[in-house]
Amino acid sequence: MIFPKIVGILNVTLDSFSDGGMFIHPEAAIRWSLKLLEDGADILDVGGESTRPGSEPVPVDEELKRVCPVIEGIKREKADAIISIDTTKYAVAEKAIELGATIINDISGLQYDERMATLAAKNNCTLIIMHMQGTPQTMQLNPTYDDVVEDIFNFLQRKIKFARDCGVEKIIADVGIGFGKTVEHNWELLRRFERFYDLNVPLMLGISRKSFIGKTLNIDNPIDRDVPTALLHSLLLRYRIDYIRVHNVYLIKVLKVLFNKLYEK
Repeated sequence: MIFPKIVGILNVTLDSFSDGGMFIHPEAAIRWSLKLLEDGADILDVGGESTRPGSEPVPVDEELKRVCPVIEGIKREKADAIISIDTTKYAVAEKAIELGATIINDISGLQYDERMATLAAKNNCTLIIMHMQGTPQTMQLNPTYDDVVEDIFNFLQRKIKFARDCGVEKIIADVGIGFGKTVEHNWELLRRFERFYDLNVPLMLGISRKSFIGKTLNIDNPIDRDVPTALLHSLLLRYRIDYIRVHNVYLIKVLKVLFNKLYEK
């Protein structure tokens, strides 16, 4: 058994659901990035636009203003840091790649701009394709599926084929926990996660501080969901999950140390 790669979340935003505004200043964001790496993050996922339910889009210029100094600062301080740009905008992804990002994390799953696939192919970047029903403004109004697992599987399968046809060689799939899903939809996706092995690409899971954990356990403050997040990840280690995207990297590093000790040869 191999422990998943740890993707540390860096929200350079004013209104992210759990840490909006904490890292809006480049200096604070860069310091936090270095701490995430020190705590055990394998990848830094930098985003300049909140995608919490009900959030409003950010203009391209503003998103660039937020993320560019941070990516430059991270690469200046830690040249070998692996950076993922969390964006749905072609111009933002293009500039981030120019500054050193090597992964595009498209939470729209190529629904907003299919050119993200050609951009990834042209620059030999990894493309993360996530499922989202609707938009951040509408996704939680009344999400419905015929079969949540099969509907999302089919969506991801189509988008992966499209990306491959565009020449993308490195693809990661993300079922999009919390993005246009009810609490029960999220639990069903986790119960039947093995279905997504048949996509034949690495899989990423993002459950960190999500509202379905809060609603299940009656925890209102997102930061107070860090321990339940880590506990749930420990239960999910029976699945083949290649990347886990989290806010509290240190807790997941502790889990990794214990996991490796338990299964060492």
